[in-house]
Amino acid sequence: MAVSTARVFASLIPATGGVCGNMDELELNYTTKRASSPPWSTARRVEVTGSAELSSPPDRASLAVSVISSKESVNDAANSVTRRLEYILQTARQHGVKEEDTVVTKHIQRDGDLYRMQAEVSVVFSDFEKMECVRSVLIEKLDKSVCVGDPQFSHSEGCLSLLRRRVCVAAVETARLKAKEVCNVLGQALGRPLLVREEDSQEWTCGQQESVALPLTLQQKVGQMTVWASSRVFVTFELRPKDGTRKNL
Repeated sequence: MAVSTARVFASLIPATGGVCGNMDELELNYTTKRASSPPWSTARRVEVTGSAELSSPPDRASLAVSVISSKESVNDAANSVTRRLEYILQTARQHGVKEEDTVVTKHIQRDGDLYRMQAEVSVVFSDFEKMECVRSVLIEKLDKSVCVGDPQFSHSEGCLSLLRRRVCVAAVETARLKAKEVCNVLGQALGRPLLVREEDSQEWTCGQQESVALPLTLQQKVGQMTVWASSRVFVTFELRPKDGTRKNL
């Protein structure tokens, strides 16, 4: 996690007396400020910004397996595809894949004197090691009779939502620590938060595949799809005197 400081501002406003100048003007300005500002705007306060960056690897992997058969009759083509489909689905079940995470699509067409039937099984995994095991078994057992694609990694909406919340909270915690240090320097105590506002948030991936002679490992593929998120927040805290010290600096 990387953090940075954007701004720190502390305000100490006396509660009464000790002012010079045009009293009519001061009174007018004070009345206008009270009318247009929130109740805590004239309180002693410290204002800080905090930022944070966090990353999250993908939590889903989709594996597509396609089966094609061309026969002189529709039944022969369908039977040939069905036998391999059953083996693919059985292999997925044996590795703990739920039925709702598996989608099967079929398509048949006529190609001259032959009937061409194609089926595709799409399986979603949350356990990448199981995905690699299933992929290896299908390649070993079915060989060239099926086409096993490369896994496609992605993030579920719940995973991205959690990342956004975590990075925002981390930025707020950074701001709180900064404000606490400022209070220590000023000989004051950090009070309750008066305002929290997220000023900026961004998301990006840093995985641009480069030309390499060797195929990428599973870890490298996951790293390419890792999502980074940043957050910058503005927080206002109440500034309180420490016990045994004067209320005004």
